[in-house]
Amino acid sequence: MEKPILYFICTGNSARSQMAEGFGRVMLADRYDIMSGGLEPSTVNPLAIQVMAEVGIDISAQQSKAIDVDLLWSARVAVTLCGDAEERCPVTPPGVLRLHWPLRDPAKATGTEEERLTIFRAVRDEIRERLTEFSARP
Repeated sequence: MEKPILYFICTGNSARSQMAEGFGRVMLADRYDIMSGGLEPSTVNPLAIQVMAEVGIDISAQQSKAIDVDLLWSARVAVTLCGDAEERCPVTPPGVLRLHWPLRDPAKATGTEEERLTIFRAVRDEIRERLTEFSARP
């Protein structure tokens, strides 16, 4: 039986949506096909890869991709992870549950590498919390 799609959407599909996809594949793979896409895809951020590895999830093989409108239209749930994506995300049909999780963009963090990693870890942990809450829903 085909599983419904859970689609994570962000601007660059480089950090937040990649981390969400990684967690989703571990936490919700039994219930959903997990996908992610971006409005302006770039590359997966190395710090996102690093902080996910710290919690035992390897996202190093994931790739940044553009939003696939056909996938979006066939999704059960679409989650935007930034204001830009929420405003610019293509229209979805009424059957697609749209959620918005306004997360800070860790890729814009400044400072030393350790200071930037601290921001990435905070965003990673917030994504994990939100997915834990989401997974508790029927």
